[in-house]
Amino acid sequence: MPNRGFNTKAIHAGKSDFQPDSMTVPIYQSVAYPYLDAQEAAAIFTGEKPGFTYGRWDNPTVQVFENRMAALENTEGAIAAASGMSAIFLLTHHLLSAGDEVVSSNRVYGGTFGLFNVGLPKMGAKVNWVTSPESIDAWAAAITPKTKFLFVESPSNPSLFIADIRALSALAKSKNLPLVVDNTIATPALQQPILLGADIIVHSTTKYICGNATSLGGIICGSKALVEGIRQNGIRYLGPAMAPFNAWLSINGLETLSLRMERHCQNAMAIATYLEAHPKVNFVNYPGLESNPYHKMIMPQMKGCGSLMSFELNGTYEQATRFIDALMILTHATHLGTCKSIVTHPASTTHSAMGEVEMRKAGITPSMIRLSIGIEDEKDLIGDMAQAFDKIDSEVKVKEDFISGKFPQAY
Repeated sequence: MPNRGFNTKAIHAGKSDFQPDSMTVPIYQSVAYPYLDAQEAAAIFTGEKPGFTYGRWDNPTVQVFENRMAALENTEGAIAAASGMSAIFLLTHHLLSAGDEVVSSNRVYGGTFGLFNVGLPKMGAKVNWVTSPESIDAWAAAITPKTKFLFVESPSNPSLFIADIRALSALAKSKNLPLVVDNTIATPALQQPILLGADIIVHSTTKYICGNATSLGGIICGSKALVEGIRQNGIRYLGPAMAPFNAWLSINGLETLSLRMERHCQNAMAIATYLEAHPKVNFVNYPGLESNPYHKMIMPQMKGCGSLMSFELNGTYEQATRFIDALMILTHATHLGTCKSIVTHPASTTHSAMGEVEMRKAGITPSMIRLSIGIEDEKDLIGDMAQAFDKIDSEVKVKEDFISGKFPQAY
């Protein structure tokens, strides 16, 4: 549906001619599909005739989701996977061989960091980290004759680094390399990297695409040759296929994606403004704020900043965790991108495996708190944070009074 608007494609693109027809895409909860005869089976396996073979390779429900995501990301095709990490693994497995290299920003999700830093060496490949990803010269310097692709997560989790995708694309094309963009945080509702020059898009569809924390999923969007190459090879013998029911949940999520992202952005801007003015906050990582170093990147390539943000508490590791424990509306979970607001402490959870040195390089400090702002009423979210800040102050005051002797030792 190339000439349709985003919301129309999110609701209608990729729908197959199911019989009987249905208001919602049917769930084909099956691992195999009977053939009319041996001749048809052979024709489907060789690609001479359209059809489905085995649940690990293809499925009618999953196919609708793949086609719809390809339409929204402006690519020729897409292949769904069991999770966001399995999608990135499938892609690296397909593009890299022993001795090859990838150049990546170090501002990436902790799981991606682990795959590149630990997983690739086990496959005989390696990553060259760009620790100053704002600099195109730094990217250029990291490229070697063994480099097979560039990888950037933009916006990044949790420091909200935003890459100049056009400039990165120009560099990649000058070196005849594909640029891979993890578009999980923005979603195609806010950012469409292919139109900015990127070649391949990956998502953890577990997050905003699904939108309500009910199903794991990942997807790779790219050229027909790339997608079919992975479908005919890696996904067949590695097996991280998306379940039909998860695809169905994600299809339903896509129908309201644009509306949800609009509300996410509205609430997040209100929360970021509140936090930036709070005396207990050192700084806020949210590109929607004019004070943010990446604010100037929003207009050229994004329609909004999304719901993810992080801030550094003016305090200790312990005070950061006490703030989190004091929250009553925000859910403490290692997740993001749902209708419910979520709070996370990256240094002790999602990014802890990076180690303190690498976390510092990526801008993650012991008192950093990550927020995924949902679609609740903003005044309730601000009120919840206000009472959590107050509880930190009261606990500190109690300790000070105890030390000064205002309370008896029995206290």
